[in-house]
Amino acid sequence: MEPQDRYFESSRLRLHYVAWGDESKPALVLVHGGRDHARSWDFVAQRMLDRYAVYALDLRGHGDSEHAVNGAYPLTAYVADVCKLLDVLDRPTVRILGHSLGGRIVMDTTASFPERIEKVVAIEGFGRMGSENSPAHQIQNYVRIARELESRQPHPYATIEAAEQRMSEENKRLSPEMVRHLTKYAVRRQEDGSYVWKFDNYTRLTPAPEWSMEQTEALWNQVKTPTMFIGGVESWSHRFPGREVMASYVPNARIHVFKDAGHWVHHDQLEGFVDLVREFFA
Repeated sequence: MEPQDRYFESSRLRLHYVAWGDESKPALVLVHGGRDHARSWDFVAQRMLDRYAVYALDLRGHGDSEHAVNGAYPLTAYVADVCKLLDVLDRPTVRILGHSLGGRIVMDTTASFPERIEKVVAIEGFGRMGSENSPAHQIQNYVRIARELESRQPHPYATIEAAEQRMSEENKRLSPEMVRHLTKYAVRRQEDGSYVWKFDNYTRLTPAPEWSMEQTEALWNQVKTPTMFIGGVESWSHRFPGREVMASYVPNARIHVFKDAGHWVHHDQLEGFVDLVREFFA
């Protein structure tokens, strides 16, 4: 089964999402991570269609959604886009699942609009740590990266196979089938025949954290929605102290960390991940 391509407008940007399955069933919304895309969820979506209508969003600046004209991608803008998608779907409530950046987005959406979310799962979305640098240092760093990005061009790959090789290098646990599928929907072919990633380079221009650790704790403390955090033992995010501490901010949240999995748990341990999420959502 192939999903339907659909579009809606949020904050004057044309955003893309895909719709899977029988829409008379309960809705499951999927939100990808940074520099990823909606079709990264295909392997998960196909395993959920017996129970749910599945909707996967391309975040602004990613996939087939438009890039932000001003090159800025604050967390609250992503949350607003997800809320607009919920308006478009017009469901009383949804189940929602996010990965990495998408995990933080779905947690902040749930904390702020609990009446719209029935259950929430965040993969490697334990939260973004507040910066210990001074406000002046954070501004200086932001300006430096902004200047660097002005001259940065997307890296071209001469062949689709070269792009697939880069995809494989990013996550060595991916099967050849996954590599081909994920790369197919992650790249855009240019007029000269080369391939570039679809995401906007300016998504790398991360503003200073919008919430401090204390503010995040106060926000997530309000969550009454059933919540599960999922991680991978071998994820790079373990370099950041306090990862599970932030997950503990959510009252009664479940935490499950998979062995033999890195940052992309839903690819690295697909079947076990799907079984866990199906049980939790049921």
